[in-house]
Amino acid sequence: MNEGIEKKPIKKYRISQRHHMTIHWKDFILNNNILVRDASLKERSSIVGRVGIVMLSCGTGAWRVREAMNKISRVLRLTCSADIGLISLEFTCFDNERSYTQVLSLPNTGVNTDKLNDMEHFVNNFEVEALSLTVKEIHLALDNIQRKTGNYSPLIAGLAAALACSSFIFLLGGGIPEMICSFVGAGIGNWTRSKMNAKHVTTLISIAVSVAIACLAYLCIFLFFKAFFQILVQHEAGYIGAMLFVIPGFPFITSILDISKLDMRSGLERLAYAIMITLVAALMGWLVALMVHFQPGNFLMLGLSPLLLLLLRIPASFCGVFGFSIMFNSSLKMATAAGCIGAVANTLRLELVDLTAIPPSAAAFVGALVAGLIASVINRYNGYPRISLTVPSIVIMVPGLYIYRAVYNIGSNAIGVGALWLTKAVMIIVFLPLGLFVARVLLDKDWRHFN
Repeated sequence: MNEGIEKKPIKKYRISQRHHMTIHWKDFILNNNILVRDASLKERSSIVGRVGIVMLSCGTGAWRVREAMNKISRVLRLTCSADIGLISLEFTCFDNERSYTQVLSLPNTGVNTDKLNDMEHFVNNFEVEALSLTVKEIHLALDNIQRKTGNYSPLIAGLAAALACSSFIFLLGGGIPEMICSFVGAGIGNWTRSKMNAKHVTTLISIAVSVAIACLAYLCIFLFFKAFFQILVQHEAGYIGAMLFVIPGFPFITSILDISKLDMRSGLERLAYAIMITLVAALMGWLVALMVHFQPGNFLMLGLSPLLLLLLRIPASFCGVFGFSIMFNSSLKMATAAGCIGAVANTLRLELVDLTAIPPSAAAFVGALVAGLIASVINRYNGYPRISLTVPSIVIMVPGLYIYRAVYNIGSNAIGVGALWLTKAVMIIVFLPLGLFVARVLLDKDWRHFN
């Protein structure tokens, strides 16, 4: 009797086996052919949430994530309310008398400025391009962005860290021996971290292991130079440069920016993450230093004239910022733009400290302000995200040397000296994002107000 009845196949739902379970976004598509403007509340809300979580995965702050979700929501005739953290967000979309709520999370945090640039273009062009697309086509476009691999191999990432840290150590006062040793140490260290990240090794382990390897690599090169070229033992002070590639610049900067906009949850979570990374790296560097009897002393005088030092600081600042930008997966054009900003802003900061009585924290504020102003102009010209330009350009201003000396002295029971270095570091770290904040207030009317 039932022979003529066609049985429909039962759709098997896929359950993720991961700790942070994978969301199969195409399961939210109820009709493959319906345009997004005519889709259900659930389908439209899934697009809003997915845009937000992809933006969050790029490392940008809560204000920018919420802004992107709001833009998408307005186009889809929705009202969105979102609560955003470091790796998770909860949001509700309202449509007349109905609402739809989702809670989304990431397995880890990171920085990907190239993907962030793609997402900002997607959001900015959504109203023009997306209303003629189906829900499925929009999710496919987001698939292409979300699955986009990094632009650079672990080898290139290692070379970028080597370039950045060797430039960094020169700007701190190191000479050629320190630069060469830091180049090798940071390169091997960041290559190790990249390989461990590819294996999804947990963050603290990858930081600790890569820092230890970077310091030991610096030691090996230093001992080689000491044995064959009779360099002075004081050049050991540059080993701090070998581990500066782990400076959590993005979370440090975005944490204060989020707090300044009263996104306390995101800001405090980012700040806690940045402090955790910094402490683990500094403590590992301290332990290695104790084992090999390294001490964070003062650098030997370079003996350069003020004019020559100025001329060398410009390319060193460019190379340092360019290297950090590549580590953040910026395109070559974006990294070059950030490098040019850093060459101006960081050189200005260093010259202010050397040639005037201005405190280092105030000089950091001026440098960050200049970087923010230039980045805003470039943003209006070519659309690069401001945060992708400003953070690399001021990461090189983060006082990694001060932080390490604070941890080293506190660990050696020299509490007073350690507290002094820590206070200096905190003052500079606070003033850097404040400079960016003022730049945004001056040139971004949306950032200037709350509503």
